[in-house]
Amino acid sequence: MISFEEAYTIVTNSPSILQTERIQYTDSLHRILAEDVFSDVAMPAFDKSAVDGFACRKEDVQLQADLPILETIQAGQVSTKEIVPGFCSKIMTGAPIPKGCTCVVMVENTETINNCVRILRVDNKENICFKAEDVKEGQKVIAKDCLIKPQHIAVFSAVGYTEVLVYKRITVGIISTGDELVEPHEKPSGSKIRNSNSYQLLAQVTSLGAKARYYGIAKDTKEETYEKVTKALAENDVILLTGGVSMGEFDFVAEVLTQAGITVLFDSIAVTPGKPTTFGTIGNKFCFGLPGNPVSSFVIFDILVKPFLFKQMGLVYTAPEIRLTMDFAFSRKKTARRLYIPVIIENGLVNEVEYHGSGHILALTIADGLILMPVGKERIEKGEIVEVRLI
Repeated sequence: MISFEEAYTIVTNSPSILQTERIQYTDSLHRILAEDVFSDVAMPAFDKSAVDGFACRKEDVQLQADLPILETIQAGQVSTKEIVPGFCSKIMTGAPIPKGCTCVVMVENTETINNCVRILRVDNKENICFKAEDVKEGQKVIAKDCLIKPQHIAVFSAVGYTEVLVYKRITVGIISTGDELVEPHEKPSGSKIRNSNSYQLLAQVTSLGAKARYYGIAKDTKEETYEKVTKALAENDVILLTGGVSMGEFDFVAEVLTQAGITVLFDSIAVTPGKPTTFGTIGNKFCFGLPGNPVSSFVIFDILVKPFLFKQMGLVYTAPEIRLTMDFAFSRKKTARRLYIPVIIENGLVNEVEYHGSGHILALTIADGLILMPVGKERIEKGEIVEVRLI
């Protein structure tokens, strides 16, 4: 058994298999950007009004002043008249500022009488968005190696970056093992249980933007497990197996991986839940053997597999964490492993959820995150500040 820190280092220091491709910007959500993006225009491209109102000269904006209206300037139109002393033009948000204008009076601060504007309130604001104040032409607007979100796509659109260079998505083959498993559409009888792990992992992999493929349930025979492992290895960059990695008589995933030519780098981690976790490599392909209990496989995916998969797609992943105060105390007797505990956030405080152990997957549907008890720590006190890893 190795420490989690050692396991994390081994996994995240594995060689990358990065490749790139160009795709339409409308298809780039949740992909990883592979080059810096620069703007081909200034933003704004011209001085424009920040509000609906009246384009004036500052010196003419006096309380109760009446200013005749020269014209109305709509967004997308160019003014035809210069603002001369004692006059103004009606202007809409986003419309170009006319020559001679030095401020825009908000419509809320005026009233219109016939074709004149009366100033009812003076707030001394310019209400002008000046050319290039947001972005200069040629400026870098998005740095490479970022996870593309909807706001990035808005910027791609604004700067005309329509062919996006991204890292290719890796493919992940998923296999569950165990004679006790049946598929979700089947009603289990006797000692059978439904296979929830594979579908949890399919969703977790897909949520990262990777491609997930399901290879079904391998029965507890070396032959069937070997067959599925070798097929998944041939067709994917990474394979994830759940179950069969513990110390039982029929837990022989590690043996099958070795038979398939995979070099096993570790097969046990000092972490709860998730101690019986295996990781190995063959050439430029990788394999994780995850525990069979659903909470264990969920947690190990989140803390170990997820940063690995993101790195293989070009992103250095940092888990979202927030510092909050414990609203309950928690203690344990065995401290040889780091422990992850599901918690809920209520009124800005960390509270416990009903949790019966690594088979209690329902607890994760209630939990907002996980808190960590490091090796050697016996107790977390009520009122103590902890880091909550959001899930």
